[in-house]
Amino acid sequence: MIMINKNENTKGTETTFPSLLKTDAFIVSAIIVLFSIGLFLVTLNFDKVPPILNRGIQPATFPKILLLFIIFLSFFNYFLALKTPWKIQVNLPKTFYHTLFIMLIFGLISKNIDFFLGLIFLSLTIAWTWGERRILPIIFVSVVFPLLVFLLFEKMLNLRFPGGLLTNLYYY
Repeated sequence: MIMINKNENTKGTETTFPSLLKTDAFIVSAIIVLFSIGLFLVTLNFDKVPPILNRGIQPATFPKILLLFIIFLSFFNYFLALKTPWKIQVNLPKTFYHTLFIMLIFGLISKNIDFFLGLIFLSLTIAWTWGERRILPIIFVSVVFPLLVFLLFEKMLNLRFPGGLLTNLYYY
């Protein structure tokens, strides 16, 4: 049996390996990994686009890369939680609820007005809500981040954004 000593100064706090599998971090990470593996298996059934119609990467490639990245981050999060266990909070902080509300507004803006404007709104309000008060970094994040996302998808992946106020000016 594997024994891990949490702290050399305290006696009797050894934890066995199977008890590491019962932690909250393991349960959350396992659910995310299993869900991601299920979605990855679904992407294996995506149809291939003929080369003449293909613009950039195949439709199934980006979700596969994204799901593998999520799985990697879930494992990374679990191993970090082994080193520093999660704090149990009865009440979630107000910033959690503010972030959920911002994400809802982002979805409405990006769907109904413009995706690029939605990204600007998201970057600006998340930075402000999480405590950034310096104007220059907020402007930098709220303009440069959406621009980099736009360039990544438009130029490198050859994928078009849906039409909107700003994107229609670029495309037409």
